[in-house]
Amino acid sequence: MGKMEKHKIIVTKVVKEIAQFGSTPFEGVETQIIIDQEHGHYLLYNSGWHNNHRNYGCYLHLQVKPDGKVWVQHDGTNLDIASELVNKGIPASDIVLEFQAPYKREFLKVAA
Repeated sequence: MGKMEKHKIIVTKVVKEIAQFGSTPFEGVETQIIIDQEHGHYLLYNSGWHNNHRNYGCYLHLQVKPDGKVWVQHDGTNLDIASELVNKGIPASDIVLEFQAPYKREFLKVAA
């Protein structure tokens, strides 16, 4: 099994674990898991209504690219997703914090 396949398995597990936390902010709002294994996209969304206000949006988007790198496109959780991925077996050097400017992304390589 190649690096990309291994990372997809880990990312899928992490996304499903986070979704099980019941991370929806309000009653009437549900967490939706969107997994696209073919293209390597893993998203968590909130969707629903609370107090006559629509609550909808992505709060986590991870992408596993063909080279096996895991791109954290968006992290709206209160977790340190990069550390969670490292703890599950993805090397820090394979994680890219896309939501940060390119010059800030290097800290993971130093911290590993």
